[in-house]
Amino acid sequence: MITYEECLELSDLTADEVDAIAEHEHIDSMIAMALGHYLITHQGEQKIKSIIIDDIEKAERAKHYQHADMLRKVLNHFIATHPEHNAKKAA
Repeated sequence: MITYEECLELSDLTADEVDAIAEHEHIDSMIAMALGHYLITHQGEQKIKSIIIDDIEKAERAKHYQHADMLRKVLNHFIATHPEHNAKKAA
């Protein structure tokens, strides 16, 4: 049996990125991981970025500033580690 950690390693996402997708889509982490991996492998980096931004805005509206700050770090890490979208946009 393959473990969560092994799936996470194969997904090209961090646990925090998977959690952000799961939070936004109201789905289980394993399903969020599969969705995130699909999006990454099918030019969906912008969709993941939008999901995280939506989560930040929701946290701020709820005055969950600590959660919003954590999500900003997740967003910055995602942008830094998935430059494909940024490179395509510049081209």
